[in-house]
This record gives sequence, structure tokens and C-alpha cells, in this order.
Amino acid sequence: MIRKAFKMKVYEDKIEEYTKRHNPIWPELKEVLKGHGVHNYNIFLDNNTCFLFGYAEIESEEQWNEIANTEICKKWWSYMANLMETNEDSSPVSTDLKHLFHME
Repeated sequence: MIRKAFKMKVYEDKIEEYTKRHNPIWPELKEVLKGHGVHNYNIFLDNNTCFLFGYAEIESEEQWNEIANTEICKKWWSYMANLMETNEDSSPVSTDLKHLFHME
């Protein structure tokens, strides 16, 4: 299992809506995530900076990257685009974080 962490940024005045739209996420999106080997997916918020910290355990980088090519993912990006910093294709601006430490 690969531990994956990344950061994104939500607009300060959109935090409440961002939270609302994730609770719950669309069942079809959840199915795609699980079907592409995603487990234990969490998103945390730093209230001081509006940065989101995403954490997921994935089975492979290839499966993870393939999620972006699914119609439901593209639809989700469009749905969320007005709430956060995005790229031209509506995907969230995201920075991978380097894993430095783990304790069981």
C-alpha cells in the first residue's frame, strides 16, 4: 500500500460549501475511487491558510492517475471548481507531499 499525501487550496469563503459537498460525496465517485484501489481517504483543513491536506492509501500510482480520466471525476472537478484553486481543466491545483515519517 502506498501512502499518498497532497495539498490543495479552498477559498476562505467557500469552506462551508466545500465541506457540505463532501458529506457525503457522490456514491458513483466513491465507487470509482474504491475501484481504482483507493483506501482510507481523508481531507483535512488548515483554517489559518485554507490549505487542504489530502491523505489516501492507494494500491498503485497508475490506478490513482487513471481516476482523472473517468467521467465522474471530471464531473466532480467541474462541480467543485468554483470553491477552490483549479487548473484550466477544472482539476484542483494540487501539490504532492513527500512522505518523511511513519509510525505504526
